Order: sequence, then C-alpha cells, then structure tokens
Amino acid sequence: MAVTIGLSFLDSTRKPALVAMVHVGALPGTPRSIMLVDALARQAVDEARLLSECGVDSILLENMHDTPYLNRHVGPEIVSAMTAICAAVRAAVSLPLGVQVLAGANREAVAVAHAAGCQYVRCEGFVFAHVADEGLMAEADAGPLLRYRRMIGATDVAVIADVKKKHSAHAITADVDLAETAKAAEFFGADGVVVTGTATGEPTKPDDVAAVRKAVGIPVFVGSGVTPANVNDVAGHAHAVIVGSCLKVDGKWHNPPDRARVEAMVRSISALRSK
Repeated sequence: MAVTIGLSFLDSTRKPALVAMVHVGALPGTPRSIMLVDALARQAVDEARLLSECGVDSILLENMHDTPYLNRHVGPEIVSAMTAICAAVRAAVSLPLGVQVLAGANREAVAVAHAAGCQYVRCEGFVFAHVADEGLMAEADAGPLLRYRRMIGATDVAVIADVKKKHSAHAITADVDLAETAKAAEFFGADGVVVTGTATGEPTKPDDVAAVRKAVGIPVFVGSGVTPANVNDVAGHAHAVIVGSCLKVDGKWHNPPDRARVEAMVRSISALRSK
C-alpha cells in the first residue's frame, strides 16, 4: 500500500484507523447561519478536543450545515471562515486533520488545508461525472485540482477521493463499475479512495469495500454508516473508517458528539486491532 505523508496516520498495526467527523456549524452567508466565526471555531475546538480525548486517530472537518450546497465553487466568505476554524482546531489538538468543503469545492478545500496546517482533503467528483443533489458535476476535478495543489505548493496535502459517492446518481457511468472507478482515481493521482453507502449514515456494503481494496494499491476509506455493531464487516478490507452520525447524540449527524458513543466506537476499533 502506498501512503503519502498526509496519510501517515494509517499505520498498518492500527488498522482500521478511526477518522471522526466535526460538522462545522453553518458558515456566514449560508441560509442557516446564526453564529459568528469565532463562536463556530470555539464549538469546533470543543468537539475536536472531546474526540481527541476519546482516542480517535484523525478528525475531518466538513461544512455539512451549509445546506443547500453550491455546486463546485463557494465564496471567499466560506474559504476564510473554514480556514479560521480549521486553524483554531489545529492549534487545539495534535491529531492529523482533514478538510472537506461541500459541494465538490475541492480546490477551496486544498487552500484551506494548506493555510491551516491540515494533512488531507476529502473530495468528490475527482474522476468521472455524476449527478449530485446540487446538480450535474460534469467535469472530473482530478486534472485541475492536482495542478492547483502543485501551483500553491500544497503537495504535502493528501487527496482522498470519493468513488460512486453517496447522495448521487451514477446512471451516467453505469457501465463503469465501482472497482474500475477506484482504479481510475488511483491512476489519476488520488492518495486514497472513499467507498460509501447511498446516504449519510447508511451502511457501506462490505462487498463494495472488498472489491475496491482488491482493485487498488492506495488506502481505502469507508465513508458512511459505520457503527460499533458493523465495523467488523468492513474492517478487513478498510485502512480507515470515517465516522460521523453514530458518534453524535441520538445518532444524528447534526447533533454534537456524545462522549459515550465515541468511546464505544473507539473500544470497538481497539478490539479489532487486538485480534
């Protein structure tokens, strides 16, 4: 398995790594925005500290409360706010950090990560076109994104790419299966790939994870629906699991993290590692 510097937390002796989500509150200019950036940063820092104290391996910050999302490009108010929030979290915890800027604003995410000292970004639409909630993502972003990363000197920021991602229709590429899509992402320079279920909180099919793991030589992340009850189903083929909903109060992604739920997930991962 090839691992870039930005994904160095993927230690084969600690597989699978546990990546925990911080869903940043609605940012300035978005319909649900009610908090100033400094308050959003304090909230994100509090959540990140709790996750770190519980023993997760990495934290991924995402602007999921910014619904309805824009397609591919967001304004400077989003980039500047996410940078300030990520920088505050970076100062508060020592864990590796990732960034995702919805929807498909991958270059903006790389800029945020580079400025704030984060280690990786999660991106959508890296290879092939698909139809998302936000509309048609017609242009694959790999070429422009990796050229932009090089241009700003951010080559130490790893890129993990969703393949056949959740909340999307893939009829346009129905003749290209999941494994071939993952191969294309690897060929086009992704540092890792993310396999998901159909929606946030929906379980990822173990057979899908196994097929992708067999197809590529880069790290494979499971990106939705992982719980203490089913993590064993995907752990054998995943280098990392990205967990959000099940760590939150009542298992709802929009709630704050629940320490007991986080600790239960950490215990389940630890039990797998000890086998």
